[in-house]
Order: sequence, then C-alpha cells, then structure tokens
Amino acid sequence: MAKITRRTFGTIAAAAAASAGLGIRPGEAQANWPQRPVTIICPWGAGGGTDAVARIVAGGLEKELGQPFNVVNRTGGSGVVGHTAIASAAPDGYNIGIITVEIAMMHWQGLTELKPSNFTGLAQMNDDPPGIHVKADSPYKTVKELADAIKAAPAGKFKASGTGQGGIWHLALISWLKTLNLAPNHVTWVPSNGAAPAMQDLAAGGLDLCTCSVPEARAIIEAGKARALAIMAPVRNPQFANVPTLKEGMGTDAVMVGAWRGFAAPKALPKPIAEKLSAALKKVYESKEYKDFMDNRGFTMVWADAAGFEKMMETSTASLGESMKAGGLAKG
Repeated sequence: MAKITRRTFGTIAAAAAASAGLGIRPGEAQANWPQRPVTIICPWGAGGGTDAVARIVAGGLEKELGQPFNVVNRTGGSGVVGHTAIASAAPDGYNIGIITVEIAMMHWQGLTELKPSNFTGLAQMNDDPPGIHVKADSPYKTVKELADAIKAAPAGKFKASGTGQGGIWHLALISWLKTLNLAPNHVTWVPSNGAAPAMQDLAAGGLDLCTCSVPEARAIIEAGKARALAIMAPVRNPQFANVPTLKEGMGTDAVMVGAWRGFAAPKALPKPIAEKLSAALKKVYESKEYKDFMDNRGFTMVWADAAGFEKMMETSTASLGESMKAGGLAKG
C-alpha cells in the first residue's frame, strides 16, 4: 500500500487544526464541501485522451459544484507517479484523480504495490475495448480469416503491435490467442510507443495486425490505410457500427479488458463527499457537452457508480493478472 509520508500527515493535521480553530466540526466541513478549488490529478500527459477526458469532466464538475476543478498532470513511471499522487493525497475531497486501466496492471509488473483497492472509487465514465486491425490491402477480409491464417502459420510468422511490451493491447492479443488455443508468443509482439505509431507501422507494411481501440486506429482507418476487423466487446460501438464484435465474427464469447477510465479519490474519503462527487459525475456523464465530446473522439461511454466501478476494477485486476501470467509478463 502507498505510505503516508510525513508531509501528507502534516497536511492532514494542519487541516484538522484549522477546522478546530474555526470551530468547524468535521461533519459540517463535509456537508459544505467544496469550499475551495479542487485538484484533479491526471497520471498521463497533457493533450492525450485521458487528459482530455479529465478536462471536459473538470469543466462539468465546476458547473455542478460551484468551485474550480483544476487538472494537474503528474506523469512518469508508466503512470505510477500520478496514481501514487492520487492515492497518497489527503482524503478530504480536494485532491481527486482520473485513474486508468494501468492501475490494475502495475503491481503485476512489479512497478508499484498500488492496486485499485488503494482508492475510493467514484465513477467509471469510459471503456474502449480492443480492436483487431489489418492493413487496407490485407488479404484477410474477416477476423475469422485472419485467425485461421494465424493458426495455420508457424509461430513467429505474424507480427503485431499496439503498445509497449506488457501493455493493455499486448494483453488483448495474448487473450485472443488463448481463445484460439495458441501460445501467447505465437504472434510476435513488436513493442511501440503507443497505438498511433503502431498503426502507422501497420499502414506501412511493417506489421500484420494491430490490437488497439478503434478510436486510436480511427485516423489511419479513415485515411483508407487500414481496416478494423472486429472489436473484443459484447456489443458494437455505435460510433463504429460497421465493425462486428468478436462473437459475430468468430462465434466466441470472449470479451477482453479494455482501456477504461474513471474517477477516484484517496482511500477513506468521507462518505458524504464521495456521494456528492459521484452524483455530480453522473450529471456530467449525462450532459450534452460530455456526450458530444465523447462522440467526437469516438470514445465509448460506459457508466458505473462507485460500487460498480470498484467491482469492475477488481474483476479487471484478476483478468489482467491471468493474461500477464500466461504471457510470462507478471513479476508479482
């Protein structure tokens, strides 16, 4: 678990002392929250998809709760730095964060001891499932044709990418290969710095397939340089209605963990503040501004309340752990 540093303890003590000096009872402070600006910590860089989601939600929360919500990017350590900053902040509602699927993977990789259980889940607001993409002139017109070709080929003939070694889209490939009764390394994984460069490599002929979300592949697909064969989800994405699910394409019920995003706070956030935040996030999720933003980006809107989000994270952690162990990528 994340350690409470001397500095963090001092911050909590100072806040308590200030409240006592003003004659403000803890319950009153919670009921009147927020009384000053709130920081939203984003573990990923400015300009990226997670940062963009954090900022559109920040604007919505400001309208709902009447105080500024300021996004601060705390990057580094493959997401460890930002997620740690959220978990170790004072649980007073003035430091919350947007957390991503990587928090369900980091401890398996030995990068941190942090797990989803170290946070107070507030709401899930997005989940983009993996997609399977090929070059526009690929001979494989359906996901079944691609799967049959992969099964018939010797190990290592096909090359794929979508992210770094052991990343979420690598695990998507491993999970899919498992449903085909193939070894996790039957398709060679070529590490990349993300979906965008991987899709460019696919379009240039350096790869046979990419496993990443359809929104991330969108630019290359719309440029006519790639095709999406399937998404690993129970239903189609309305924004990409022509892309079938894996079950439609192959008859398999397998659904892979996608790149989800949600909002969370440090553990032990007082219940009144957590409930107020979750209710405000629900209103933001239902707003026209948020829907238009997500539709324009091609992101999939998925809602889960605090309890549902925490349960999903628990399931996600177990599922990703199985995939990482199967691929020899788990260290803990």
